[in-house]
Amino acid sequence: MFEKSVKAYNDACEVIPGGVDSPVRAFKSVGGTPPFIEKGEGAYLIDVDGNRYLDFVQSWGPLIFGHCDSDIEQAVIQTVKKGLSFGAPVVLETELAAEIVEMYDNIDKVRFVNSGTEATMSAIRLARGVTGKNNIVKFEGCYHGHSDSLLVQAGSGMATFGTPSSPGVPADLTKHTLVCEYNNIEDLKKCFEQSDDIACIIIEPIAGNMGFVPASKEFLKECRELCDKHGALLILDEVMTGFRVSSTGAHGVIDVKGDIVTFGKVIGGGMPVGAFAANKDIMAHLSPDGAVYQAGTLSGNPVAMAAGLTSLRKIKSNTSLYEELNKKAQRLVDGLKEAANANSIGLQVRTIGSMFGFFFADKEPKNFKEVSEFCNFDRFGKFHHEMIKRGFYFACSQYEAGFISTAITDEMIDDCINAANEIMKEL
Repeated sequence: MFEKSVKAYNDACEVIPGGVDSPVRAFKSVGGTPPFIEKGEGAYLIDVDGNRYLDFVQSWGPLIFGHCDSDIEQAVIQTVKKGLSFGAPVVLETELAAEIVEMYDNIDKVRFVNSGTEATMSAIRLARGVTGKNNIVKFEGCYHGHSDSLLVQAGSGMATFGTPSSPGVPADLTKHTLVCEYNNIEDLKKCFEQSDDIACIIIEPIAGNMGFVPASKEFLKECRELCDKHGALLILDEVMTGFRVSSTGAHGVIDVKGDIVTFGKVIGGGMPVGAFAANKDIMAHLSPDGAVYQAGTLSGNPVAMAAGLTSLRKIKSNTSLYEELNKKAQRLVDGLKEAANANSIGLQVRTIGSMFGFFFADKEPKNFKEVSEFCNFDRFGKFHHEMIKRGFYFACSQYEAGFISTAITDEMIDDCINAANEIMKEL
């Protein structure tokens, strides 16, 4: 029964472009009408028709403790009673920044913003201000928000100056963006051979926007070495992975440290929060101490800080939760893989910490091009549609990662695997 969601979607299309405020929510990749959600309870979403879904999206990452966690909920309620926003400093900002700094050994100071897009945009500006250089290197398939200089597409797969991938983005704004193939060391080296004006590399060390595709340790090491050799900064985009794959994010599971780290998702505990952080020397270039300007009226607002602070303190008090979450994620993808094998369907699976991903493919993709070439998107769409009908909510694109929360039990996962097995018999 989806009648109310269908009506809600049709009503939304009348007043909101595409009926949604973020394109992937429109279900264009998988077909059908997106369920309109009324509330969340622990591991579940409940839509306006009363359908319940076991949620493997968790608001795209931040809800480590599931929906309506009582501690985070109480912190928000208590803070809301004092005021929503002041546009002035609050102690909660300092407390949350101190928690982040304590858990990451390569950063000294944090600047809060309101989204991951703001965080990456500001980090790049800071890198340019510090180095005095103009060009940036990004990787095809890594998404760092929708700021103009990052909405670019690669040309033939070779290192190339990016051309705009969205109308409304002038070529003049993307001409300083070099696009390389993810996990391709030779491609990356070619970028630095072509330009001596590179301010930074920005990378998702564990990509979650071309599906779930980790960077190899060798590739990340090369990123670090090339930056050091050529006087560029390395920006690790941990908007999705920060405090998700470990208590110190991707930083805790790779051998490479970034000069600037961007955060989002988890540090807001479900509220819209982003941040960028670095050592004191780099951050000294940022206004009001330095000349690199960045500002935001709602940045560091008390409600978002209270939610994030409570979430991080819960994580800090029980860092072994990542081992528990990883076991659950592994149980899920192993079960999906077994169901696929039993039905002669190619399925590639990966998990790190509380993040996971799966591709309907016979070979494991290592970059965006291979995801596009190897994967059966039609099969994924059919699988997603049937799982929704049975009450299991996965990310509505094969280009997205999945997430486990502490509210999800082994029994729930087993129910999901049993449903997937039924569907794969038909696929």
